[in-house]
Amino acid sequence: MKTFLIIFFILIFNLLYSQKKYTWGIEARPKIGFLAAHNSSMAHVPNKQAFAQEISFFIQTNGRKNWHKNYKYPLVGITYFSGSLGNDQILGRFNGIYQFIEFPFIHKKKYRFLGKLANGLAYTPKHYDPITNPKNNGIGSHVNALICFGLINRLDINNHHFSFGIDITHCSNAAAQTPNLGVNLPFLSLGYGYTIHQNNHLDSIKIGYHLPFKKFLFSATSIISEKEIYPTQSRKYAVFSLSANTRYFFKPRVGCELAFDFFSKQSTFGYKTDIKKTQLDIIQLGVFAGYLLPLDNFHFVLGMGVYVRDKYKPDDLFYHRVGMRYYLNNGLFFNVVLKSHWAKADYFESGIGYTLNYKK
Repeated sequence: MKTFLIIFFILIFNLLYSQKKYTWGIEARPKIGFLAAHNSSMAHVPNKQAFAQEISFFIQTNGRKNWHKNYKYPLVGITYFSGSLGNDQILGRFNGIYQFIEFPFIHKKKYRFLGKLANGLAYTPKHYDPITNPKNNGIGSHVNALICFGLINRLDINNHHFSFGIDITHCSNAAAQTPNLGVNLPFLSLGYGYTIHQNNHLDSIKIGYHLPFKKFLFSATSIISEKEIYPTQSRKYAVFSLSANTRYFFKPRVGCELAFDFFSKQSTFGYKTDIKKTQLDIIQLGVFAGYLLPLDNFHFVLGMGVYVRDKYKPDDLFYHRVGMRYYLNNGLFFNVVLKSHWAKADYFESGIGYTLNYKK
């Protein structure tokens, strides 16, 4: 907990040093919820309400980037998260830090209705151990990804604001270490915030857009990752993936993607071990469609795919992606995306790609 607090305040001081032109402030948000046992094997885990506390540092965007105006000047910032997940003895208390963006769907003078996207890392001292903690089949490692989606009602009164929100918070390690069913927590929250520095000036945009619109962009992405499979504490298997895709942006905040995916998961050799397999046998082919949310060079991606070749079917027919990419001005981009089968994580798609017909 102390380590995360120290990192949190270092990040705040670093941001404050360079944000004199922005409106910024702090917010406290207590939360109450429950652990949603999305798998029947986790029915024994939740035994009480889940309580959490969040402290956030927020910045009001002001038009210095093209996407600020396109998304009606959203809020961005970082949050320190601390809380229980419904069973302190098995799951422990989680402490983490995540970055967030809150998009205003409705933005009046005193009222805002916001949609929240957030991701970061969380730590718990409790994870699966065959001797000391065998009932924890949700979390298999100390460090886990922390993802949050939410809706917030906010009322502004001078420099103060009050809010009521609902969100889904997810923690897992993306099958890097089993067991990894993950935890999903619906939360209700009340928030109070105070704007410390006010600057209502909106900067004029002087730079061009990073992306071309109404043009098909063709890319290739290579992925190298790893995952574990059951039984728990078994070996780690390499994952290799290659994706050929085309992207199309209708306007500054709406894009789509179609991709053809090639997967080689070495963990398939550990599935139905009585069947002899070759490298060619384990290849999976998939077709993917996704929605893209561009914020200049930084993009969110969310979508679903279907396997069109999957000889041994170790997973579901459908797969899903949620994550982010960062595009450089020379056509290269970096990919950090969670691949899953519904609520069950498959692995992190960490890799690099290149847009073939990109021009700045």
